[in-house]
Amino acid sequence: MSTPMSAPTLHFVVCPDPQVGEAVSLPSTHHMAYWQWGNPSSSHVVLCVHGLTRQGRDFDVLAQVLCERAGGNVGEGVRVICPDVVGRGRSDWLKDPMGYQLPNYAADLLALLAQLHASAAITTLDWVGTSMGGLIGMGIAGLPGLPLPVPVRRMVLNDVGPVLQWDAIQRIGSYVGNTGRFATVQAAADAMWAISSSFGPHTPAQWLELSRHMVKPVSDAAGAAHGAVTLHYDPAMASPFKALTHEMAQAGEAQMWQCYDRITAKVLLLRGAQSDLLSPATATAMTQRGPKARLLEIEGVGHAPTLIAEDQTRAIADWLFDGSE
Repeated sequence: MSTPMSAPTLHFVVCPDPQVGEAVSLPSTHHMAYWQWGNPSSSHVVLCVHGLTRQGRDFDVLAQVLCERAGGNVGEGVRVICPDVVGRGRSDWLKDPMGYQLPNYAADLLALLAQLHASAAITTLDWVGTSMGGLIGMGIAGLPGLPLPVPVRRMVLNDVGPVLQWDAIQRIGSYVGNTGRFATVQAAADAMWAISSSFGPHTPAQWLELSRHMVKPVSDAAGAAHGAVTLHYDPAMASPFKALTHEMAQAGEAQMWQCYDRITAKVLLLRGAQSDLLSPATATAMTQRGPKARLLEIEGVGHAPTLIAEDQTRAIADWLFDGSE
């Protein structure tokens, strides 16, 4: 069995800027960063897409588990691709914050898949999506006619479904966009834990490791850093999220159910047993319609599992590599 990589490689894809509103402007582009693990020429790609304010390094532990599992199989292993969705991590920020919406994220990920396919042909495509990343995945897998290299074969939806509980949306809206300023990475980690304890039990070392990729140095106007850090996403990303009304959210549910019902991939649905975003009723409905997801509830966790605990990574690896076709 091959030894898993200790760090991924960083790459970029050029994506067209979304055209927002009625203003006509010259075409412009942005760069989306992505982290690549495993064999860069593998025909089996697992795309791991993070939640609203997170970034691709959230999947470091899972990516290494998947590479190790695939390395033990006959064949060429796996490419695990973990993008920083635009506005987060190493990716550019959009000129117009109203472009931070699901259809534009989906367009960027289609551009990424096209670049990956051109680099080394994709014959097997799997998707792991946490929260927002799962919504993007449902849209891409459930809309016919999109330029995918191949259909999504297997999908893991991490604590998300077509119906999002409004109380949870309001809870997230209370802090999204507040990127803060912290004297140390540890201080930032402590502040993030105060709003993220629903992620479930973590050791201090585990949480610090998750947190260190979530911050960047604060720079002055001249570009000099002064030791302080801030969260690594565009605070303007909150604009479209906070503009969402209960009525708009309800109207979007029917569209998301239509996407979900058209998914042909085999779906594993993870739900934090104490989740306030994905209700038990919605999770049950997802096992009964469309792709009829297999449901795995994770005790002691709310929204959303971080996919670093051994039982969580094992469940995903089993689903992607050991399940029947």
